[in-house]
Amino acid sequence: MVAPFVEGPLQVFYDEQELGYMTEGIFAGRTGLVTGGGRGIGRAICQMLAENGAKVAINFQRNQAAAQETLALLAECGAEAILVQADVASETDVERMVEEIGAQFGSVDLLVNNAGIATSAEHGEFGFAEWQRMFAVNVDGPFLTTWAVKNQMIAQRFGRIVNISSLAAIQLKRNMIHYATTKAAVVAFTRHTAHAFAEHNVHVNCLAPGLIDTDLARSANPDMVEQLIANTPMGRMGTPNEMAAVVKFLLSEESSFITGQTIAACGGRT
Repeated sequence: MVAPFVEGPLQVFYDEQELGYMTEGIFAGRTGLVTGGGRGIGRAICQMLAENGAKVAINFQRNQAAAQETLALLAECGAEAILVQADVASETDVERMVEEIGAQFGSVDLLVNNAGIATSAEHGEFGFAEWQRMFAVNVDGPFLTTWAVKNQMIAQRFGRIVNISSLAAIQLKRNMIHYATTKAAVVAFTRHTAHAFAEHNVHVNCLAPGLIDTDLARSANPDMVEQLIANTPMGRMGTPNEMAAVVKFLLSEESSFITGQTIAACGGRT
C-alpha cells in the first residue's frame, strides 16, 4: 500500500511494506532475547516482541515465578517463547544461555540488554564491593551478552541491539554515584559498539528511561517518588508499555538510519 507522507502541493510517497511499516508481524521470523525479561520494562518488551511476531527468549536470574508469568502472557497470544536462566554477569552463564537459545530458535536477531540492579547511597555508604557488583551486572552484563551474539549478527549481516540505560546517566545524582556511573558507561558502550558494528548492518541504540511505574518504583521511598513526579513536566510516571514502544521503534526498520543514539524517555525531565 502506498500512502502520502506529507499532504499539500508537494507530496512525498512511501511504500509501507518496503519500509517495514510498524504493523503487527514486523518481527516475524526474528528471534529476540530480553535480559531481565521477567517483570517491569523487560516484561513489556517481551510482550511487544511476541505481539509483533518474534520468537522470544525471556532471561531471568532468580525470580523464576515472575518469568513464568511473563511466559504465560506470551503464550496467550500464541507466541513461541522460552525461559533462559542466567546471571548476565557470568560469562559461562551467558554463553550457555545463547547456546540454549540457538538450539531452540537459532541465532539471536534482536537483543535487549535490560537486566540491571539499582541502589541509592551517599558516597560514605558504599565501597568497592558494591561498586564492583553494580558494574558486573550493569556494564559487564551488556558486554557479555552483546559479545555472545555479535558474531552471529555480523555473519548474517543483520542485528538490532537496544541497551537500557537510565536518566541517571545524564542527570546529576549525588546519592547514586555508583549506579549513575554504570549507566553512563552503557551510553558510551552503545556509541562505540554502534560505530564498530555499523558496516555489518548491526545497529546499537540506547533507551534512558525516567521514573517508570514498575514494582521497583512502587517499593521506593514515597517522598522520593513524589518529588521525582513533581520534577517531571508531564506530571506522572511513565509506563513499561511506553518504554516498550520506544524499543519497538529502535528494533524495527522504522529506525533504519539510526544507530549509536540514546533516547531519554522521561516526560521532559532532561
